[in-house]
Amino acid sequence: MRNAPSQKPAAAASSARIDTLDSLREHLQWAIELEHATLPPYLCALYSLDPERNPEAVEVVGSVFAEEMLHLVLAANLLNAVGGRPRLDTPEMLPPHPRPLPHGDRSLVLSLLPFGAEALEMFLRLERPAPPGAAAEGDDYETIGQFYAAIEQGLRHLCDRLGERAVFGGDPARQVSAGHFRHTAGRLVAVDGLDSALAALQEIVEQGEGASHGEVWDGDQDVFHPERDEVGHYYRFQELKIGRRYLRGDTSRSGPTGETISVDWAGVRPMRHNPRLADHAPGSAIRTAQEEFDHTYCDLLHLLHHAFNGNPKLLVDATHAMYALKAQAQALMQMPDEDGATAGPTFEYVPPESR
Repeated sequence: MRNAPSQKPAAAASSARIDTLDSLREHLQWAIELEHATLPPYLCALYSLDPERNPEAVEVVGSVFAEEMLHLVLAANLLNAVGGRPRLDTPEMLPPHPRPLPHGDRSLVLSLLPFGAEALEMFLRLERPAPPGAAAEGDDYETIGQFYAAIEQGLRHLCDRLGERAVFGGDPARQVSAGHFRHTAGRLVAVDGLDSALAALQEIVEQGEGASHGEVWDGDQDVFHPERDEVGHYYRFQELKIGRRYLRGDTSRSGPTGETISVDWAGVRPMRHNPRLADHAPGSAIRTAQEEFDHTYCDLLHLLHHAFNGNPKLLVDATHAMYALKAQAQALMQMPDEDGATAGPTFEYVPPESR
């Protein structure tokens, strides 16, 4: 997000401290909203790429999307562990795009864009690591790492004040485990106390920012290239922007010095920026296809909501819904729109009674 730490008054910073269980649950719901907010932009960029002309870009964007889904599950596990109730099938999860990052720096706007320079800059700003010494921020945060640092502080503070058993009073049966969720990278943590909660937070932050300030590696193996270590999300997008991979010994200051990455900037479907249903007449081919996509996406939110609220086996059905979404999005991006663009998904909320 921004490069420099915020110059906020001390009172504003302290007001965001997490010092009650209700505040902790609220912030963990915000974490679910934050992780979800990244999904539509990543999906648009991913599905706009021609996989034959841009296999490496598909690997990068696809791996980040998969890990953001893992982060969503981890955030739900954290909220369930402290007695909360995750909410996903709500209109607040899908406000119109462009939209600000939830509860963060309001100047960071999330848009639905095809892959390209503009989308890359948005992703780099979204995944930017916290500056060294940056304060934890529970609201209006500048970086995602600062937000999760505030949640960690709140967890430690409440465990010290109330006791660990009082904080982690959620039903263990609501935890999503590796047996429920097939994921390709990272570690899915079932949260049952402070140690496992801190491990879940660490997994989220390291995959985004790297293992520590100035460290580009996230601690996992590259899922597509097991012989290589994996870098954090921010540095994966840097690799695409610069056109080189990071090598062992490279740092955030040195930048990547390894082998080249090929990006065919013309090998992208020219999806219309921030498409809306209202752009096309009811009954038109594009609008009908967009409505079908929105129904499928909201069905996915419905499945995730119930999976995180006591029915984790529904994640199998959610995975099937993702395959349907991919086909629908790619079909939209082959439909000519105005001014040489193609159509694209709108990610608009469909109320349950209209599905």
